[in-house]
Amino acid sequence: MLRLSFTQKSGLLILALLLAYALGAPLLQSGDATTQNLSQILTAPNADYWMGTDHFGRNMWLRLAEALQLSLMMAALCVLTSALIGVTAGVLAATRAPWFDRLMDGVVTMILALPGLVLVLIFAAIVPGSFWMLYVAISLIQWIEYFRISRAITQRLTQSPAVQSSQLMGFGEWYIFRRHYWPAIAPQLFTIAAFGAANAILMMASLGFVYVGIQPPLAELGLMIVEHFSYYSDAPWLLAQPLIALALVVLACQLMGRGKSL
Repeated sequence: MLRLSFTQKSGLLILALLLAYALGAPLLQSGDATTQNLSQILTAPNADYWMGTDHFGRNMWLRLAEALQLSLMMAALCVLTSALIGVTAGVLAATRAPWFDRLMDGVVTMILALPGLVLVLIFAAIVPGSFWMLYVAISLIQWIEYFRISRAITQRLTQSPAVQSSQLMGFGEWYIFRRHYWPAIAPQLFTIAAFGAANAILMMASLGFVYVGIQPPLAELGLMIVEHFSYYSDAPWLLAQPLIALALVVLACQLMGRGKSL
């Protein structure tokens, strides 16, 4: 059973609070995150607009929640997909014929030939503003870490007496994976997943900075920071909100990854 350290619990708490806000905000205040009200431009936080309005009079309480939903969904999808592909490929590379291991090593080398963000930019340029294209691009990069860890652990275990005994007794590959490989791989995945989630969110925000990521009127943290920067003197709270949200969600993931399990 996975036991979390105090640092990891702190990160999990911050992430839970952000998720609760992202999902619960639309239930607490009616409206739409994209509806413009030009008579309420740059309104400071008040009883009607709890976090004020942006330069188009849109409700920041709802827009920030939508942006967090998008970021957290991207992180979750990338982590799940990357882990599934990486662990599967890593175990197969370590247990199959040597030619398959060499093939996978060549694939990894080709992907690593370009910096990760550059590769994501190339995919984003193919279909600008597509959430799913960004998801594919980020997952294409992140599965490599899961692959490397899974292959290294599996290669070490294939020659262990426990695995060889199971093979001699006629147990299938699924049983061997579930009984021997997975218990050794799983503890390492939590840290990789936490840092991977933070990187996925930062990558999507970075694309928003250069206007090749999620496009308006959808709310995305990186895009919101760029859009609001021009108003930092007239409405400083407007720029601070997405900055703080981005910092908190990345901090939560980093804390969950840095803490050591007991």
